[in-house]
Amino acid sequence: MTRRSFLLTTTAFAAANAAAAPVRKKIALIATAVFEKSHAQHFIDRFALGYAWAGEWRKPEVDLVAFYVDQFNDNDLARGRSKRYGIPIHKSIAQALTLGTGKLAVDGVVIIGEHGDYPVNEKGQTLYPRYEFFKEVVKVFEESGRSVPVFNDKHLSTDWKHCVEMVADSKRLDFPFLAGSSLPVTRRLPAIDLPWGTPLSESVCVGYGGIEKYDFHGLETAQCMSERRKGGEVGIKSVLALRGDKIWSHTAGLKQTQRLLLAALSRSHTLPVKEGYPSEAISFDWARKNFPDAYAYFIEHRDGFRTTLFMLGIRDFNYAGLNSETGEITSCQMFLPMPGSSATTADFFNPLIHHIEDTIINNRAAYPPERTLLTSGMLIVAVESLYRDGALIETPEMEVRYTVRKESTFWRDREEPEPAYVTPCVLFSSPCSASPR
Repeated sequence: MTRRSFLLTTTAFAAANAAAAPVRKKIALIATAVFEKSHAQHFIDRFALGYAWAGEWRKPEVDLVAFYVDQFNDNDLARGRSKRYGIPIHKSIAQALTLGTGKLAVDGVVIIGEHGDYPVNEKGQTLYPRYEFFKEVVKVFEESGRSVPVFNDKHLSTDWKHCVEMVADSKRLDFPFLAGSSLPVTRRLPAIDLPWGTPLSESVCVGYGGIEKYDFHGLETAQCMSERRKGGEVGIKSVLALRGDKIWSHTAGLKQTQRLLLAALSRSHTLPVKEGYPSEAISFDWARKNFPDAYAYFIEHRDGFRTTLFMLGIRDFNYAGLNSETGEITSCQMFLPMPGSSATTADFFNPLIHHIEDTIINNRAAYPPERTLLTSGMLIVAVESLYRDGALIETPEMEVRYTVRKESTFWRDREEPEPAYVTPCVLFSSPCSASPR
């Protein structure tokens, strides 16, 4: 073989290998602020360093290549992360998406509009610029003549029209739009899901935290289960939000809601007890006595289905749903470990990162944006009802219909079997009984 033929052969071989190697997709991350334990910090570190997945350390198959950060506070980590990972911070969202080329130059966009110094309105809603960030992204898509997948952290907006517009933009420009928080995709205790098409009549979530920021988690906890019911989701008819004793007076006549409340409480690890055990049996009267300062949302869906969110003095999120045909209750805890030894790692972000990665690589969202659209709408109206001192608000505009795929999307390790479907242990009552899939 001559030197010339050898060079031609090796060059051709190298070119063939290069062509066969997959091209790694690039993403831009748009954040309000970055500081220790902020959402943005958790997302940035996982995309740059990797995260625990399926019993191994996973290096993402996408590359984080650009930041835009809206605010830099005294505890800012953005500049340090930029230097550590070699990822530039751009002066505008457009520059971050175009990498200074004038045209869209990334394959995915992650919007983290959480934390930072932003106005709070009279209803207690923080006016994060998620909608404004999203519209800047859409503008780049329109000017570039193409679009890429987008992820939006948590709810869409505090304005229903803005929420609707965001989902409509994703349809109009034909890009996958993933949104929401970790609650629907984190681990579950036990690792269960509702069978797709279950004749469900009611869902209850028992959660904790402040108005708007944490009750969104509770609504998602319920909705990711409720949407699997027979016929799928059809939208919301009305919302009623109550505080204090008004909750318990209203619930006193709702026997099935009481059953579900106690079933959800049976999954909590943080019930308020003395001397390591309750001083009396867990009951509706016990709940009324122990959570006098609670607030709750009573939501009626357009098909007669009901969702109730109780925000109580516990420290976890727990679900219970009622099968209308069998009378069986299915319950679990959405595992979101809060302040304690695991708070620094916040592993419940791992499945969310994994779904974002998968959406960008495969150009298909794991679940529809209508889930987040509807939960955003529920939250907007619930906060309004609280502001109006418990006014019942009709919601004819929230006719949001959608179905989800049969596959479960919550976090299970690869060696785990398909999710089981069980009736719950109701605390201090009858034992658990297994129910086949």
